[in-house]
Amino acid sequence: MGFHMRRSDRRITDQTQIDAIIQRGRYVTLALAAEEPYVVTLSYGYDSTAQRLYFHVANEGRKLDLIAMDPRACGTIIIDHGYTQGECEHPFESVLMDGVMRLVTSAEEKLHAIQILVEHLENDAPGYWASRSWQIEDRLKGFTALAFEIDETTAKQGK
Repeated sequence: MGFHMRRSDRRITDQTQIDAIIQRGRYVTLALAAEEPYVVTLSYGYDSTAQRLYFHVANEGRKLDLIAMDPRACGTIIIDHGYTQGECEHPFESVLMDGVMRLVTSAEEKLHAIQILVEHLENDAPGYWASRSWQIEDRLKGFTALAFEIDETTAKQGK
């Protein structure tokens, strides 16, 4: 798609820095293609090797209906460093992503999605798994996941 950035002096081009922003983020706001505007904010897990976000979602609903009709999506992650009172400055880092959404269907990828989500969101992922009394394989049957295949990123920082 190619996003135009007016303030090129604020552009972040280093992929390591972009990945770090995505790793630190916890929520992404997604715009899904629809006849009328539709955005949704979701927590995510980031698979940096595959350049993919994973989401745990309900097994039915508007998101899934829209993705089935048109899988294109655009998302943004913002790391807000807080407004600086008296300076009229608002330091931030942001990543804008363009890509395609899809429903995760294989048990193997669902397991991978759960692992990525837990690793990304939990401060103590091993402790989380150790505290579970259920078998993860049993949970896969009722687990619905989406994958956002990131095609392009544009990142920016402000001060």
